Amino acid sequence: MSSLLREEMQRVLFRPSKQRLVEFIEIEEPTPGRHFICVAVAKNKVVQLSIVRCQISQPSLKTGSKKTDTKRSSIQDCYRRAEVWSLHDLILVDGRDPDVDDPCFLLHFDTVRTVTAVSCSAKYAFVRALVALSDQHCQMSLNLRNFDWSYIKPTSFYSNRGDCVVLTQICFYAFNLVCLSMCPVPLDA
Repeated sequence: MSSLLREEMQRVLFRPSKQRLVEFIEIEEPTPGRHFICVAVAKNKVVQLSIVRCQISQPSLKTGSKKTDTKRSSIQDCYRRAEVWSLHDLILVDGRDPDVDDPCFLLHFDTVRTVTAVSCSAKYAFVRALVALSDQHCQMSLNLRNFDWSYIKPTSFYSNRGDCVVLTQICFYAFNLVCLSMCPVPLDA
């Protein structure tokens, strides 16, 4: 489903502006409708973050049939950019508490923008994308605070392939624990 959303947002919002959608996650907002935070790269290599709101469609044009109440709506009217920032303007990304599974994080621009992802893994996936884009397009390291670094920057043994690497690492540790628990312990009594 996320690939369909990605294609749709790319076609409706980003391609007309000559931008490429790199990463997006769904976020929770107090206003009704679905909300996303997106990172896109323009042709001139400018990286933008934007809050995209998918508006709940209001009753629109009715078809000519009197028996059915079929509604037509344009998908282009659905997605709207509510807020836009440049990655260059991002001063700090604050994960709030690295020891708690908290999907909320703070983006420090001129003002502080609180963002609540739908999950902790979505938060870390988004921050990994920001770190990579900052290194690649801005030639500066992104200022991060209160994140678990093992999820942001994997060790040299592992490559940066996202959540699959973290899951593999956890499975490897669990397998080692199972093997160790099955080893016989000599009793010298």
